[in-house]
Amino acid sequence: MSRFDIVNDISAVTSLPPASRTANATVNGTGVDLANVNAAAIIVTTGTITDGSHAITIEDSADNSNWTAVAADERIGNLPTVVAADDNTAFKFGYKGARRYLRVSVTTSGSTSGGVFGAVVVRGKPRRYPA
Repeated sequence: MSRFDIVNDISAVTSLPPASRTANATVNGTGVDLANVNAAAIIVTTGTITDGSHAITIEDSADNSNWTAVAADERIGNLPTVVAADDNTAFKFGYKGARRYLRVSVTTSGSTSGGVFGAVVVRGKPRRYPA
């Protein structure tokens, strides 16, 4: 039984909307503002993955327009590559960089029918709590 509240400590924002990814291409998610929080985690959830390799990456930006791949020393955990064996799976990893914006990207290759997945950024440890 859980006796502690985390609902007021986190907020979740979709960066990469759940969708069927069939094109062999890169899709960039929406930037998520990390202002006023001290932590961020990324959750990637999958549905049915029929084929292909879907490499998940994260990028950060100071201004929500110029994006750079997040360096390994600014990540917590490994970035997943989603494959057919990953049906109905959730992956989590973290960001400990200092830039204000974060987004999730995916590069799909070897796909004909692809797979369904999406990603949210969970913002945590707020600097100020709501009144």
